[in-house]
Amino acid sequence: MKSIKEAQSDLVNDTCAECGSFVDIGTVVEESDVLLHLQFSGKTAKEDAQTLADKASARFADAVVTLTEKAPNWLLDIEFGCSAEKMIFQLENSLP
Repeated sequence: MKSIKEAQSDLVNDTCAECGSFVDIGTVVEESDVLLHLQFSGKTAKEDAQTLADKASARFADAVVTLTEKAPNWLLDIEFGCSAEKMIFQLENSLP
């Protein structure tokens, strides 16, 4: 355990001897990271974007969804209530 603590950055506070995690979640998740910006292209771009927009609205009541056409693409912006919601949505839908 001592070698793990010595090897980690000063920004990391890992005191868990059981799990051995090496990153403090606060260094990965930023509180202000609530906007998900996606671009869709192709024949089904609008439908694909709308489907994802509907999923976000159904899953998170406070999500603010904006769908914009920027020919030949469709842009989807989803603003979540908090960064955890954004991360959950990305994981559930295999998004970057």
